[in-house]
Amino acid sequence: MLSIGSIVYLREGSQKIMVLNRGPVLKENDEKVLYDYSGCKFPNGLNPEEVLYFNQENIDKVVFAGYTDEEQERFDDLYNEWLKNEGKMLKKGDVKQALK
Repeated sequence: MLSIGSIVYLREGSQKIMVLNRGPVLKENDEKVLYDYSGCKFPNGLNPEEVLYFNQENIDKVVFAGYTDEEQERFDDLYNEWLKNEGKMLKKGDVKQALK
């Protein structure tokens, strides 16, 4: 799982995306949906009306891997355990841009 601050290109994308969040759960059509990441356009930064939600398989290229330390590794362990238990009950989201 990529660290917050990582910069990626999505498949068929031409804009760099910076990872803002890992494992966001959204409510779509009255059900909870899990994405691997949320992100924003780089270098623009966060615009709440242009948050992108995407999954690991949608990443074409990692341009920069964000900072990692023992807390990141611990988070990864806990998150993977959560995915095996509660996370497996959630539908995986399709790549999209959430516009409010």
